[in-house]
Amino acid sequence: MRKFHVATEEEIKNGVTTDVYFSRTREILEKEGLADLHVTAEITTSSLPKNWEWGILAGVEEAVHLLEDINVDVKSFPEGTLFHASDASGIREPVMVLEGRYVDFCTYETPLLGLLCHASGIATMAARVRRSAGTKTILSFGIRRAHPVLAPMIDRACYIGGFDAVSSLAGARLLGKNPSGTMPHSLIIAMGDQVSAWKSYDEHMPEDVPRIMLVDTYCDEKTEAIMAAEALGGRLFGVRLDTPGSRRGNFADIIKEVRWELDLRGFKNVKIYVSGGLDDESVRTFSDAGADGFGVGTTVSNAPSVDFAMDIVEAAGKPVAKRGKLGGRKEVWRCVQCLLEYVVTEHAPAPVCRKCGSKTKRMLERLLEKGRVTGSLPNPHTIRENVIHQLAKLPTS
Repeated sequence: MRKFHVATEEEIKNGVTTDVYFSRTREILEKEGLADLHVTAEITTSSLPKNWEWGILAGVEEAVHLLEDINVDVKSFPEGTLFHASDASGIREPVMVLEGRYVDFCTYETPLLGLLCHASGIATMAARVRRSAGTKTILSFGIRRAHPVLAPMIDRACYIGGFDAVSSLAGARLLGKNPSGTMPHSLIIAMGDQVSAWKSYDEHMPEDVPRIMLVDTYCDEKTEAIMAAEALGGRLFGVRLDTPGSRRGNFADIIKEVRWELDLRGFKNVKIYVSGGLDDESVRTFSDAGADGFGVGTTVSNAPSVDFAMDIVEAAGKPVAKRGKLGGRKEVWRCVQCLLEYVVTEHAPAPVCRKCGSKTKRMLERLLEKGRVTGSLPNPHTIRENVIHQLAKLPTS
């Protein structure tokens, strides 16, 4: 009996996490003598959650590992690509294309979409928070709001979406980074008072761990911030405000007040971090109020999934499509300056951007050839840098 209700890597690779109608489809095609039917299928979305104008593609590396050693060719936007649901002409953008015998990969549609939909939603939300925070620090605090088996995936998607650090031990290990965080209220309660907890934290934590003290457990945030500054003096790196919603009032004003009182006492270098129920809009507001960093949790870990779908667009060498979709093989080109995409038929010439006249770049890159990985996959740090570079090209709102 399983102790945790999760699929194993072996079950995922063997197609056990698929919907039953795909295994039935494969059985029928084989019995009808259509096992050799060669198809091209593309992954698109008709819209993005919450009227988002753009998304960040994530989950590509896991998709490669899912389809590796399966007799299928795969082209895809690189992981971390900023994409739109539709191109400049309103045509849905294929972010990934699969070619091969349909019976070889049909049972992988369900897990493939799951990998892309979930991670892309988290990475997109993380990128939206990054835009709101500017260059200020953002930490991923969301793993407690999701099944623990997903902790590394959540933290990785947050990181490539633009976050600076992650809280989970497993997520940080995956990224090759040290986990980041401060302290919980439970430490202060267990120690009996704030000052004892702060001093013990300072005494026992390694020197490379920033002295960021939680300052809203028992007293007013301003009062505890002053207490922490007086207790640690120059060793205090920052204070964290995690005030519950029932006590927040005007949280932006609280941040301003704490900043004022710290500055007044000569602690202008002490940074203010905030956490608890933050999203891209509140991060922008609190950043303007003077917050220096943010711990963002539920908004990213429970971000809405991108509703990708996979559809056959060519069968036995002939264009096909269900209602509402466009048949035939396609290429996607993107303007290198304004990031607009253009979807054209496979052998059409590269278009010139109709908005700014710049050259366009082919977006679908070969990842797998007959199940064999054809190139190296970028590391999370390179992906993150590319995401931030693309975000900088977006028009300011």
